Amino acid sequence: MYYQEITPLDDPALAELIRSSLKEHDLALPGTVYYDDGLNHLSDFYLSDAEKRFYYILHGDDGQLIGGIGLAEFDCIPGCAELQKLYLAASERGKGIGYELISRIEDKARELGYQRIYLETHTNLPAAIHIYEKSGFRKIERPAGVVHAAMNRFYLKEL
Repeated sequence: MYYQEITPLDDPALAELIRSSLKEHDLALPGTVYYDDGLNHLSDFYLSDAEKRFYYILHGDDGQLIGGIGLAEFDCIPGCAELQKLYLAASERGKGIGYELISRIEDKARELGYQRIYLETHTNLPAAIHIYEKSGFRKIERPAGVVHAAMNRFYLKEL
C-alpha cells in the first residue's frame, strides 16, 4: 500500500468508492455527499487551497485506489479542521487501516496549524463510529452551519 495526495486522475475511482460505500450502508440520500455537486471532481476542491485542505489517496500494491481521507477548514469552530470523506474499499475494512488514515490526517491537520478536528457521521456506520471513538473523538451536539443534513452524529477531538 502507498499514500499520495489526490490528483484529478483519482476523481472517478474515488467518487465510485464513496457512492458504493454510501449505497452499501443505506446512505445514498439527499443531504449526504452522495449528491454533492463536486463529488466527481474532489481534487478540484482539495487542490484549490493547499494551506487549508488536503486529501490522501490510498492505493493497494496493484495501484488500485482502495481508500482515502481528507480535511478542510471548518468555519463553525475556531482553529478547527473537518475530517472528511474517510472511505475504504470493503476488502480493506477491519485491517486497522482506518486508524492509520485518521492518524495521518491528524498529523496533516497539525502541520496546517489546526488545533482541533471535527467530523460528522451517521448511526448507520457503527464501525466508523467505533473507530472515531477509539481514536479519541468525543461526541458533541450538532454545530450550527452543518451542511450534510442527513448526518446525525457529530464529534470533536483536540489535537
